[in-house]
Amino acid sequence: MTDHDEGRRVSRRTMIAGVGSIGLGTLLAACGATGSTPVTTSTGAATISPRSGVPGDLTALFDSSGTCTLTPSTTPGPYYFDADKIRSDIREDRPGTRLDMAIRVRDSETCEPLKDAVVEIWHCDAGGLYSGAESASTGGPGGAQPPDGQTPGDAPVPDGQAPGGAPVPNGQGAGGQGAGGQASGGQASGGPGASGAIGDLVPTDDERYLRGAQVTGADGIVVFTTIWPGWYRGRTVHVHAMVHVGDERTLTTQVMFDEARNDEVLAAGAYAGRGARDTRNDGDSIFRSSMVMATAPSGDGFQGAITFDVDPGRDGR
Repeated sequence: MTDHDEGRRVSRRTMIAGVGSIGLGTLLAACGATGSTPVTTSTGAATISPRSGVPGDLTALFDSSGTCTLTPSTTPGPYYFDADKIRSDIREDRPGTRLDMAIRVRDSETCEPLKDAVVEIWHCDAGGLYSGAESASTGGPGGAQPPDGQTPGDAPVPDGQAPGGAPVPNGQGAGGQGAGGQASGGQASGGPGASGAIGDLVPTDDERYLRGAQVTGADGIVVFTTIWPGWYRGRTVHVHAMVHVGDERTLTTQVMFDEARNDEVLAAGAYAGRGARDTRNDGDSIFRSSMVMATAPSGDGFQGAITFDVDPGRDGR
């Protein structure tokens, strides 16, 4: 599949053909608009396309991926921005063990799948680098890498907590703003490294690897092809995720992995030269057992499935 095909989408109003991507704002507008033409996506992986149903092996993984309980929210960390990449294969040139991530989005009140929700993911590469923030994520110019949820000069704020230690409700960020730092009216305040929204990074390089977004089908599922994430100081292995319903950031959360799988993957290939990790799941302040993605070997890598149960009405159920 070419970059041109990968970026082709049909909105509720018109066909939008783009080379590589269309803007996230355009996509959100299409998903939130009223009309008769459904939003569709191309996954680039026909065997596990959300439009073709869920294969038996993924069904088994989904069966162990959740019990329709509200998915815990976290802050997005310091490296989130709209990467302008609507695509299923987000690997680009990054070496690492293949990982096909299937994410199902459901309404936490009805347990029914949510169609036309936009799911974004982003994570570091095998060496711990984030695209768009390579300098910051290596401790280069601009200061040493801050922990997730902390900007340079701020007191530490763990992901999933507001200043003072109160949990962040589903769909909200610290201070009562929407997840990802978006204020209730869609206009967020600025902050260090922000582009008009706390937590939204101004990219410092042109790389966009290991970032992407897709739209859920009628079954509420998207599938991303990526690599198993690497690690960096102070955090366990994880993937960041954000769910948009309409024009709101409904959920910001993280996906984590069984430690036996982490040990297996990180001992070989592109990961092997980095030495021992300093943080595992049981030592990570963000880790929750419900964030662990069910995984199984698949070809030359792994496939995984997890369910996000979200609260579009923001009534806490």
